Amino acid sequence: MQDIGKRKLTRFPGVYSRKGIHRRGKHKGKVDTAIDISLKDAGGKKIWKKIGWSLEGVTPKAASEYRTEWARKIRLGEELPWKKEKIPLFGDMADKYLAWAKENKEDSRNDISRYNNHLAGAFGRKRLSDISPFDLERLKSDLTKKGLSPATVKHCLVLVRQIFNKAIEWRKYKGPNPIKGVKMPTLSNQRERFLSHEEAALLLKELAGVSKSVHDQALLSLHCGLRAGEIFNLRGQDIDFRNSIIRVVDPKNKAPRSAYMTQAVKEMLKGRPTDNLNDLIFSDRWHGEGIESVSRTFERAVDKLGFNKTVEDRRQKVVFHTLRHTFGSWLAIQGTPILTIKELMGHKTLAMTERYAHLSPGVKKEAALALEAGFKQSQEQKRALGLAKQIPDKESSLLGA
Repeated sequence: MQDIGKRKLTRFPGVYSRKGIHRRGKHKGKVDTAIDISLKDAGGKKIWKKIGWSLEGVTPKAASEYRTEWARKIRLGEELPWKKEKIPLFGDMADKYLAWAKENKEDSRNDISRYNNHLAGAFGRKRLSDISPFDLERLKSDLTKKGLSPATVKHCLVLVRQIFNKAIEWRKYKGPNPIKGVKMPTLSNQRERFLSHEEAALLLKELAGVSKSVHDQALLSLHCGLRAGEIFNLRGQDIDFRNSIIRVVDPKNKAPRSAYMTQAVKEMLKGRPTDNLNDLIFSDRWHGEGIESVSRTFERAVDKLGFNKTVEDRRQKVVFHTLRHTFGSWLAIQGTPILTIKELMGHKTLAMTERYAHLSPGVKKEAALALEAGFKQSQEQKRALGLAKQIPDKESSLLGA
């Protein structure tokens, strides 16, 4: 607007008029009258708002009615129409969230990958308020049709939930989180495959012939139950040869724990750089930096041994994590108490550990045989006391009565 005159109070309280020319040239340069209102916000601060132009049909009386309504909203603590914040784009909030995740989450690379590959195209240019539970259900369906596993689909939906939660927490968005109306995919991705002692020996032998570093990493996972990330984070200060303890200080679930060296692990670690307390036990051989993922050498060794030949169910495939799963399975098979297994594996809840008590058919068979033996022993004791015959006789008499 090009101002020509000052505001003048009309006959309506808080309503003013002023001469001017519409900045968009709607009235071809004609001088018009702009109608403004003035009122105080909840904090007592005077605010001005232009209602419109006379040539557009706006009158002081109409402006007065707007003013009365908005004054009522201020008294009730309601939000004024022109004060509403612009709802941010999902993509902009995702950028803020991922920047935060880099500083606060160990798996931020996974979040970045999931957003770029699966979420940006669908929601990047949508405002948070425009994303509904139906949109998320459609995303879930589309990702499933693309062949993504239920776990990956769930991770994508969880990422959406986290972005919305942070937007609400950071006061960038006041609406609901649409994920509340979405049913998460049902997962059935617990690994069932574990190695026999013979298979483990074959794998370690094969790895030793192609890569000492990968062999040593596999040995640590197999004998101590360490995750790949925990192995890659190990430093000299974490190795206690005197007490045969490995301090796992930055595990997945954040709770520090101790792993215990077997003799084979102790001898292996003595051959690695542990004198400098701050140095990584395992590092990238080309750049000397930390390792980020398991070497393809492991996969090639598994393929050469034929462990995954004709196996289509990924829960039955041998991967690096199978070694940790084997560690837990072997403990269960030898009768290790479930709570001990939980502590050794660093599980967050007992439910995560309970499956190991039922992995081996041998354990089930022994339990059934033990039950049978207990039953037979009980019957023999009853016969010895002359009670075995009395029980059915008594039952017969009761039935006859």
